[in-house]
Order: sequence, then C-alpha cells, then structure tokens
Amino acid sequence: MAAPCRRMAGRSLLQFLSSFSRTSVSNSGFRQFSSTSVCWGSRQAQHVEERASSPWTLMAAVCLQRLPVISAESNPIEQQFRDMMIQMELEKSMLSDHELRLLDDAERMRRMQAGEYDSDEEEDRRDQDIVLAQDLEDSWEQKLKNFQPAARVSDSEGDPGSLQRRLSDSLLLLVERPVGREKLWMLPQTEWQRGETLRETAERALSSLPAASGFKATFLGNTPCGVYKYKLPRAARTESSLGTKVFFFKAVLSDAGAPPATESPESSLLWVTKSELQRYVKPAYLMKVERFLLGF
Repeated sequence: MAAPCRRMAGRSLLQFLSSFSRTSVSNSGFRQFSSTSVCWGSRQAQHVEERASSPWTLMAAVCLQRLPVISAESNPIEQQFRDMMIQMELEKSMLSDHELRLLDDAERMRRMQAGEYDSDEEEDRRDQDIVLAQDLEDSWEQKLKNFQPAARVSDSEGDPGSLQRRLSDSLLLLVERPVGREKLWMLPQTEWQRGETLRETAERALSSLPAASGFKATFLGNTPCGVYKYKLPRAARTESSLGTKVFFFKAVLSDAGAPPATESPESSLLWVTKSELQRYVKPAYLMKVERFLLGF
C-alpha cells in the first residue's frame, strides 16, 4: 500500500497541474474561471442596458381609502346576537353603584315605615344633601329626552366629490386624467423617476394633487398590491414606447386637512364606494383593482 503513495508523492507539482489542466480542457462541459467571469459580467451589463431601454413606461398609483366614520347598520342576525349578549351580560354582571344605592334607599324606607329607623343615622347625614337614587333617575330621564343624536346621513350624501358622504362605508379616491383624446377616472398615479422607489412615486402621486394637498395618508407596506398593464394603440406604438405598467399601493387616509381655497377642473376628484366603481372606471381597470380590495 505504501508503494503507490510513494510514486504519487514523487511526481512533481508541475506534472500534476499539467494533467489537471488537460483534463479540464478536454471536458467540454467545463470552462475556465476567467471565461466564466467575463461572460457573467457581459450578461449582467446587457440586462441592465435592456431594462434601461425598456419600451414599457413604469408608473405607481395609490389606492387611498377613507375608513368608515360611523358604524354600519346592523342586520337582523347581528341585532339578535347583540341583544343576546346584552341579556347575558345583564344576568351575569354584578350590581352597579347606582343599583346598590337603590337597594340602600329601599331598605331605609322600609325601616322608617316599620319604626326601626335610628335617628342617629339621620344626625350623621344632616350636613349632607340627601339625593335619592330615584331623583337621579328622573334627572337622567330628562336629559335623555333632550338629547338629539347626530344624523347618520350627511347633507353631502349625493355629492361624490365630498369626503363627508356615506359615513358608514369605506370610500376610494378617484381622479380624472386625460388619456389620449378622452378623460378617464382612475386612481392617482404618476410616472416613475430614476433614483426613487415605487412607493416614493406613489407618495408623490398623492402629494402632487392640488385638491389633496392637505391629505395625510398611511401607506400599507413597501410592496405593490397589484399591477395593471396596457398597450398603446397600434398607431401610437413605437420601438421605445410600447405601453404602460401601473403598480398599485394601498394607503389609508389618516387626516384630510383643510379643504383647498379654490378647486380647478384639472384637480377634480371623487370619493366612491366599491359598488360605485363600475360607473366611472373601465372594466379592464376595474378587474385589476378589485383583486386587492378585500374587505372593502
């Protein structure tokens, strides 16, 4: 066993490297390291160049949602469940301070009528204003009769441009933009610029609206929630301009701010519900938007 080892150890390092080089060259499935590095670098440069000269225009849009201001009306099943929970809480709950006071007043009246009332107790309470629990209930009943709840339907219910409509529903912001020879309603969007992320582009799309200059929105993540791709008409297509890819980002309105002093026709906007979207946007656009409007 020692003889083969001595023969291999006796071979010079130069002969060993020469045989390894011949084996690697003869095998067509392997390449030299330097060639691989050059090929990989050229492919990466080619990929960056192709992306920079892409015929698709990149845009980012913001799906701005106004959350419900008041709770929605309960359906019959929800109302029955609510009544059941109130009854269970009433049966299992402990007596409140007011209920204990009612029992205390009733016990005092019983003792006075039975002649068991101690006058010393009255001496201790002489310096205090005696207000029975029944007197408190009467005053509360009077306040309840004078209370007028706010209306659930605002005066701007029929105005789709008002943020104060449909207070019990979620609303979505739409803006009107010229596309070709016509004007279309869509989500606020703007073209991507080099050096910024798509989310920054979506934030700029919202802040650049004159009618929404006071809006403060909370963006829900850095990743787009949807994408819409469309091609230009054949007559308008070129090798450098084939169409547009729009990436959508979701956001929630946290503060509407003060309304602008003047409103221009170019900055017109709408606040619509999910069911009203089909009145304003194109079917193909609506199909892409509805995919990420879960629970809306």
